[in-house]
Amino acid sequence: MFWKIFLLALFFIVTTAVAVISKKAVKNTDDFVLGGRKVGPWLSAFAYGTSYFSATIFVGYSGQFGWSFGISALWIGIGNALIGSLLAWVILGRRTRIMTKHISASTMPEFFEKRYNNRALKVVSSVIICIFLVPYTASVYKGLAGIFAACFGNIDFVWCIIGMAVLTLIFVFVGGYVGTAANNLIQGIIMLVGIVLIVGAVLSGQGGFTEAVNRLSQVESEARPALSGAFTSIFGPDPMALLSVVVLTSLGTWGLPQMVHKFYAIKDEKAVKTGTIISTVFAVLVAGGSYFMGGFGRLYYSAEKIVYDDIVPAMLLKALPDILIGVVLIVVISASISTLASLVLTSSSTFISDFIKSFTKKISPRAEFTGIRLMCIGFIVISVLIALIPNSLITSLMGLSWGALSGAFLGPFLYGLFWKKTSTVSVWCSMIFGVGFVSANGFIGFMSSAEAGAIAMIASLVIVPLVSLFTPAPKKEIVEFAFEGYNEKVLVSRKEALEEESK
Repeated sequence: MFWKIFLLALFFIVTTAVAVISKKAVKNTDDFVLGGRKVGPWLSAFAYGTSYFSATIFVGYSGQFGWSFGISALWIGIGNALIGSLLAWVILGRRTRIMTKHISASTMPEFFEKRYNNRALKVVSSVIICIFLVPYTASVYKGLAGIFAACFGNIDFVWCIIGMAVLTLIFVFVGGYVGTAANNLIQGIIMLVGIVLIVGAVLSGQGGFTEAVNRLSQVESEARPALSGAFTSIFGPDPMALLSVVVLTSLGTWGLPQMVHKFYAIKDEKAVKTGTIISTVFAVLVAGGSYFMGGFGRLYYSAEKIVYDDIVPAMLLKALPDILIGVVLIVVISASISTLASLVLTSSSTFISDFIKSFTKKISPRAEFTGIRLMCIGFIVISVLIALIPNSLITSLMGLSWGALSGAFLGPFLYGLFWKKTSTVSVWCSMIFGVGFVSANGFIGFMSSAEAGAIAMIASLVIVPLVSLFTPAPKKEIVEFAFEGYNEKVLVSRKEALEEESK
């Protein structure tokens, strides 16, 4: 207990100190939301990675899908690294930074307004973001509560959630994006070290890797009882369900406002290239390690009534000594606080800058800055209240959030960066279908939240180009202005580009 409390107190002190120090760099709304668009490669990469992976991945997803798919759940981590990190940075990184800077867009709704010359898109997309980021935030709090309960046992999870909410508020309210990014670097390093120790301890508790795999191969699958060794097979007992989770958790990052927001703040070309490598390596270790660990959950968890959110906490209590349980606590808090900070900043800035300002132009820069900070408090309170609702699964909350947001925004954002003929009507169609389909599934439940989210995302990529072929693009001057930033001449060093030889 001493080590748990000591590590927890040390973490609180360090993160709060970093936030206070970072306050000096926060002078206006642009600094608070984007860090002045001067964030370097390491901070950008760790901000992206730590916002990507939180308690929802470590506790909820790795527990449920490790239980369902066994070792093949590792494919989810691989997809997160290659699609959700590597390709996201390669395809979206530079173009997002260039176009959003050129058209002066600080948020995703503002991007939609200026790229498609439609104010209503800005208002509606801001409402979608504010509504559907709330369940995602709530899922993070529930994951944190599960780990706290496992570590301290007799502490009511309500106080765990409230404590984390207060900590999040402190370093977001004080340090803004700069403080969050600096803390993300520290938290990311903790996550990398922690996940290696945790995976090693889990395997060691079953006699090592070979023995753990051998024991898992003898567990029968409820879904495929005739398939011997289903949980150690390459694609697991249900390949299609596995694929839907890979799509949801990997491709989904391309349309999530809190993820692409990281590209808005990148400093320069070098930051994009270096950040791509760092972010991908981070995802391989953290996501791969989490899902791989979760694949052995059946060897540790044996309750008669399966509660997916309890699987990882239960296996860690059995596999880890007290000192490592303290490390796990800090790892999960590190992952979650950074994600919470990103969600709070995104939703709060969207609500004030995109929604409220759309109905009144008399808000001064100072009032806007103050409003965003106050909205951080409101957003956290609402998320905590939802997290306290009993019997709401982490994966269901996160699937609803990711599916609706990325199902609505993925196609409009991606094609908006690359294709001049993307029409405003196609954007509306994508938003209506994505939100409508995922929400309907949430109420009726005709498929899993992961499958519904994956279908919405794929549909968005089909709907936008298909509808655009039959509907007009925005006015030519609007489109040309948005794309002319890509052709702007800049001076670069000789190592970046060779001079042409004289003919």
